[in-house]
Amino acid sequence: MFKDYQNIWFLGIGGIGMSALARYMMLQGKHVSGYDRTPSMLTRKLTEEGVSIVFDDEVALVPHEFKDAATTLVVTTPAIDSENRMLTYFQNNNFKIVKRAQLLGNVSKHYKTIAVAGTHGKTTVSTMAAHLLRHSAIGCTALLGGIAKGYDTNFFFSAHSPFLVTEADEFDRSFLSLHPHMAVISSTDADHLDIYGKAENLIASFNAFAGQTDNDGILLVKKDAAINLNLLSGTKLFTYSLTDSSADVHAANISYKGAFMIFDLVTPEAVIKKLQMEATGIINIENAVAASFVALQAGITHEELRSGLAGFKGVVRRFDKQFSSREVIYIDDYAHHPSEIRALISSIKSIYGARKITGIFQPHLYSRTRDFAGEFARSLQELDEILLLDIYPAREKPIENVSANTIYHLIDHPRKALVHKETLLEYLNDLEPELLLTIGAGDIDKLVAPIKRWLEKKYQKPSSS
Repeated sequence: MFKDYQNIWFLGIGGIGMSALARYMMLQGKHVSGYDRTPSMLTRKLTEEGVSIVFDDEVALVPHEFKDAATTLVVTTPAIDSENRMLTYFQNNNFKIVKRAQLLGNVSKHYKTIAVAGTHGKTTVSTMAAHLLRHSAIGCTALLGGIAKGYDTNFFFSAHSPFLVTEADEFDRSFLSLHPHMAVISSTDADHLDIYGKAENLIASFNAFAGQTDNDGILLVKKDAAINLNLLSGTKLFTYSLTDSSADVHAANISYKGAFMIFDLVTPEAVIKKLQMEATGIINIENAVAASFVALQAGITHEELRSGLAGFKGVVRRFDKQFSSREVIYIDDYAHHPSEIRALISSIKSIYGARKITGIFQPHLYSRTRDFAGEFARSLQELDEILLLDIYPAREKPIENVSANTIYHLIDHPRKALVHKETLLEYLNDLEPELLLTIGAGDIDKLVAPIKRWLEKKYQKPSSS
C-alpha cells in the first residue's frame, strides 16, 4: 500500500499512533505532512524533525504536491470529524484514504509482529517489550501508544531486526488489521460499548484477533481473560498471571527493596530469580511477566532480561511520578476505565501505605461515563478525597443527562467535589494532600505541569526519592 505513494498526508498527525507512523514513513523516504486540530508536544517534535503541520482544515493549506491523488496517500483516524474540510476534499477528488489501523497492518506484514491487545495494560506491556528487545542484541522496530521514558519517544527503528512491536487497539476493531507472529491479550473488560453495543461483541472481536496469530506463532493470554479461543492448529497458547501458579507464566517471591520491586519469573522453560524493576506498583510486575515472556521467546538472554528490566524507566502518564517531597508525592496516570483506576489505587496503597490519597479524575467520553458510571463511583470511593473534573468528550457529541454529575451523585463518600479545570489550583490551595493523583485520558495532562510548579513553589525543591 504505502510503497505505491511518495507523499503521505496524515489527518490527525498529532495522535500518539499517527505520529509514530509518520516517523516510520519518513524513514522509508516518504514525503510526510499533515493536519491536526491543536498543537501539542507531539506535533512540536514532529515539526522539529522536519514535518510540516497545519492546524486549520482549510483546503488551501494543503501544499500543492499533496494534491495529486496519483502520488499521495491519505491516512485518517476516527478522531477526524466526517465534516472535516480536508477529508471532504480528499474524498471528493478520489484520493486513496486509509485508516491508521490499515496502514499499521500493511507495515506489520513486513515484520514478525509482536502485537499487544487488551482494554488496559497494552501500552505498558508493549513499551516494556520494545525496551527489552532494544536493550538486547535482537533489537526491534516499535510503534508505541505512549512515550517511553528514558527515550522520550513513541518510535524505535531497527534496520536489522525482524521484529515489530505495536499496540493492537480494540477500538473500532482496529486490531483486526494485524496478523501477529506473537500476540498478547492483557485484559478483556467491557469497554467501547458505543462501538460494540454489548460486552459479548467485544469478546468476539478479541477472539477474532487471537485467531489471526500466525500458525507458527505464540499467543499469550491473561489467565482470567474471558475469551473463547479458536486458534490456528500450529499456534502455541500460553497463559500468564501475576502470581497464579496454574498459569504458564507468572511471578513468585515478590518483595520490595528500597526503590525496587524484586520477583522471580516462572516460565515453562526456567525460573529466573531475583529480577528487579523500579517500584511502580504491583500491576507493573504483571505487565513485566507478559513483556518478559514475549521478549524471551523472541530470543533475548536471561542476562539481557535482567539488565533490561532494571533499566526500564516506564511510560509517560503511566504511574508517572512527577513530584516527591517529605510532605507530598504527586503521580500522574492515564487510567480511564474503572478497573484501571482500581488497579492504580491498589498499587499506590501497596507502595505508599497509609498516606492520604487525593485523586483528581477527568472522565473520558460521554458514552463511557454513561455505561460505567456506577463502576467509576465504586472505584473512586477507594480514594480519601475525590475531585471530579468535567467530561473530556474527545470524538463524541454530548449525551443528554450525562455529565460528571452522573458519577458524582453515585459516589458514597464524604469528601468529594466537582471542580473546573480553571479553578483546580485554587481549590488545591485549601487542601493538604499527602499523595496527589491526576487520573484520566483526556486533556488532564495539560494540568500536570501547572500542578507540578504549584507543588514546587509550595514545598520548595523536590527530593530525589
